[in-house]
Amino acid sequence: MSAVVAASAGSREPVVEVRAADKVFANGTRALGPVDLTVRDGEFVTLLGPSGCGKSTLLNIIANLIAPSSGQLAWWRKGFDDVGEPGRKLVMVFQDATLMPWARVQRNVRLPLDLARMSRTEGDARVADALALVGLTGFEASYPRQLSGGMQMRVSIARALVTEPNLLLMDEPFGALDEITRNKLDADLIQLWWRKRLTVVFVTHSIYEAIFLSTRVVVMAARPGRILKDIVIDEPHPRTGDFRVTQKFASYAKVLSELLAEASAKGATDL
Repeated sequence: MSAVVAASAGSREPVVEVRAADKVFANGTRALGPVDLTVRDGEFVTLLGPSGCGKSTLLNIIANLIAPSSGQLAWWRKGFDDVGEPGRKLVMVFQDATLMPWARVQRNVRLPLDLARMSRTEGDARVADALALVGLTGFEASYPRQLSGGMQMRVSIARALVTEPNLLLMDEPFGALDEITRNKLDADLIQLWWRKRLTVVFVTHSIYEAIFLSTRVVVMAARPGRILKDIVIDEPHPRTGDFRVTQKFASYAKVLSELLAEASAKGATDL
């Protein structure tokens, strides 16, 4: 597949708008300071930063799993009550695959469709398409225990894709995997993002993963969590492994390494 440069994100409609959102938990911990973030249609935005900088908290707020203590959010320029309508579907993939161990792959992937009371015929067709997208055709009858960690995560991603989402939120989905498996899944994910025209918000600790995947990398610092810098990765998509060994990749890695060091120092001085 030939590389294509994506259209300017600035010309696209906002999918998520976060305005002055912060989060203070019941125990008094201020996990997130006032944060402003706009994610536009078709972007792949990665939240990068040291532990405790609020990446997952911000993602959970975007997913409407937790409410901000103050501030406002909009999804497709509307409230969350309109999420789920055609063209406004949101789904989240967690760090753990969270599969039902007693159920076969097909049933695990079909779960959200069963909950939506979709017909068996249509549901099975959706499941087959989703499994093909993640390279798991032929594993429909397998149990999670029979699969590697990487394959289990593919099942989790297929379960997300079967709902035909527009916005995909991913919280360190490959963090527990070995580097070879992680690189392979990163390459597959970038192809999926490109082919399905998704908007993605992705959380990681890995500089190299962030550079490879993203159109933008949002670097966060801790105590409280806040955005330190927003870096555009202005390179053609879809990317292949060859990008990892280019001078441009190394230049981005240097910039992000310096920003992470700054983010960690800011967190340490705020203790």
